[in-house]
Amino acid sequence: MVFYNLLADIFNARPETFSGLTLDVFRFQYDHNPLYRSYTDTLGIRPGDVRTLTGIPFLPVSFFKTHAVHTTEFTPQAVFESSGTTGTGGSRHDVKDLQLYRTSFTKGFELFYGPIRDFCVIGLLPAYLERTGSSLVVMVNDMIGLSNHPNSGFYLYEHEKLYDLLQDLEAKGQKTLLIGVTFALLDFAEKYSLRLEHTVVMETGGMKGRRKEITRPELHAFLKDRLGVKAVHAEYGMTELLSQAYSSGEGLFECPPWMRVLARKEDDPLDISHSGEGLLNIIDLANIYSCSFVAVDDIGFIRPNGAFEVSGRMDNSDIRGCSLMVL
Repeated sequence: MVFYNLLADIFNARPETFSGLTLDVFRFQYDHNPLYRSYTDTLGIRPGDVRTLTGIPFLPVSFFKTHAVHTTEFTPQAVFESSGTTGTGGSRHDVKDLQLYRTSFTKGFELFYGPIRDFCVIGLLPAYLERTGSSLVVMVNDMIGLSNHPNSGFYLYEHEKLYDLLQDLEAKGQKTLLIGVTFALLDFAEKYSLRLEHTVVMETGGMKGRRKEITRPELHAFLKDRLGVKAVHAEYGMTELLSQAYSSGEGLFECPPWMRVLARKEDDPLDISHSGEGLLNIIDLANIYSCSFVAVDDIGFIRPNGAFEVSGRMDNSDIRGCSLMVL
């Protein structure tokens, strides 16, 4: 197997090629990621015996807190870090090739929403801009640049200016993406009421200790009422991944073709299924240089078509910056 062919195939993944491609990535990472190989060996799993997606071992997300998760040897071009709000320390994701991340989030967004250049992109991410190493800030900042719209940018706490801008964009019929951390969207919506017909309102989750946690249905009902949108969209991503899933409403997420979500049993992490309820296992083939198989602490339900919902977080797990609210 030629690695460069594997890398080129990732973003051309199709349903009929996904399993074979994923198994190739698994074997490549077993061969070139000492940490993942050691973890796989400890479980008694032999790569040659793995023939299905549910047979692949998924690295617990906590390893990104304690180890450098590298496939091949490299000096990282960028380092993404989570906030580590519980005091136990955050995760660290060493990124060998930042362009790989840019390709992933650009192709992923445009798959669901169309060309970024058609949007005015507004970032409402105050907590993330107040620290370094946020993958979300990198993504939104690049999208602002790709939009090439004079009013695209981060607006932080400039709520009155943002209100006036959204009214102006609406009057012009300009497609707009308002992407914000949950507490910032709530702060803005409490002050101003709008009727947004040309704007996608997208929440990234997380109160970051700024406000009392509320359920997603409560959040979306409030934002829909105050901002006049038919649905509140959402992005599902995290420091340890280079890809995102998107929801166009009601908290139902869909993955790009190079990403997939499986479910594992809490009492048996090797009992993995393609659908049903359980803790989530994420396949992210864009993580070719770290680990493409990550067992996260989110609890959810996966539908037969692969779309998934997130219902909460496992007890005693960290509440991180991008954590989603419980239902």
